[in-house]
Amino acid sequence: MEKIIVLGTGTASVIENFNTCFVLENSNKEYLLVDTGGGNRILGQFKKANIDLTKIHNIFISHKHIDHLFGMLWIYRFVDLAMQKGTYEGVLNIYCHDEVAKIIREQIHTLLRKSQQQFIDKRIFINIVNNHEKVKILNYELEFLDIISKSDKQYGFKTTLNNGKTLAFLGDEPLDEKLYNDVKNIDYLLHEAFCLETESDKYKPREKNHDTVQYASIKAQNIGAKNLVLWHTQENLGKDRKGCYIKEAKENFTGNVYVPNDFEEIIL
Repeated sequence: MEKIIVLGTGTASVIENFNTCFVLENSNKEYLLVDTGGGNRILGQFKKANIDLTKIHNIFISHKHIDHLFGMLWIYRFVDLAMQKGTYEGVLNIYCHDEVAKIIREQIHTLLRKSQQQFIDKRIFINIVNNHEKVKILNYELEFLDIISKSDKQYGFKTTLNNGKTLAFLGDEPLDEKLYNDVKNIDYLLHEAFCLETESDKYKPREKNHDTVQYASIKAQNIGAKNLVLWHTQENLGKDRKGCYIKEAKENFTGNVYVPNDFEEIIL
């Protein structure tokens, strides 16, 4: 069985929820962590999700924004200490584009002690990936995609799951029409939805390079997606968020809609 374990669902400024990041668990119960949140709270998210962080050996980071990148330094620090204690087996591979790789290295060398840098490039590896490059991670072949961000360089990926279904993660900006052919008829589209269309005057998502639920669902329908996962959202609606988002999405999308809360699991 394969599933997504959701660690966070919120935008950069959320308080009650955590920043959007998740774990993809394959049929062998191995993990790929996608984005790392905005700080050391990521360590607590793993504990609450009942995931042993020493079992995380592969991480993908989509871009340099603080709510996706800054948790990486705390994970690195945790893994380094576990390696020193002998409680972390094997290696840690971090996958990202060149700009993110540079920032991670600068953080490690600037903010951590020399004693915490001994495993970099020895057991902790920063792997630079390029647009349309295919890399074998776990038992998946991931094809990395430049999502044509309107702000900072940002990558997503698509892959075929062990069960034969396809999945695409597109970071936290709207699906660009130039990528339609890359993700056409995808089984699972993981897409940001900053707010409802009725809230757009209040939150101004387009000024922040984000989509509303309405437009995200229209794009999912246009590419023939079968399942749509919406996250990277505002938290103002509280318990009503899931119902309101699903209702607006279903007005434009005929497939299944998921609006997960932090720590929910999606069986793929």
